[in-house]
Amino acid sequence: MKVPSTDFPVPEIWHPHRVSYGETDAMGVVYYANYLHWFEIARSAYIRQQGISYAGIEKRGVFLPVTRAECRYHSPARFDDLIYIRAAISSWGRASFSFDYEIISEDKRLVLAAGSTGHACVSHEGKPVRVPDWLRQMCRA
Repeated sequence: MKVPSTDFPVPEIWHPHRVSYGETDAMGVVYYANYLHWFEIARSAYIRQQGISYAGIEKRGVFLPVTRAECRYHSPARFDDLIYIRAAISSWGRASFSFDYEIISEDKRLVLAAGSTGHACVSHEGKPVRVPDWLRQMCRA
């Protein structure tokens, strides 16, 4: 049984989500790819919590494609479960950064899945650009 990390990066978000029937598979558990979608939902909510949206970042000429995704499954989520998607930026590079995630049970005692994604900072043309200082500062607040 995996418990929520006590050394999770901050600032963080705990995004609530109720599992819909359409997110489950024939065995009645959440289809594995939905966990990556939940990471994306929490990542967008995290960015918005910091005072900007993905669209706002893109309007400033910076795009954040996923360069790496990883998910480790510990215990299944099922239809109608209330879960929390915990997300935070865990590291910064010159032109990239990473998010960490935990999918946590309603009682906040059990990690159902954990993972990470890597993101490049690129221009509209797809060329690498430095992480803008304004983005780094917003996400460290």
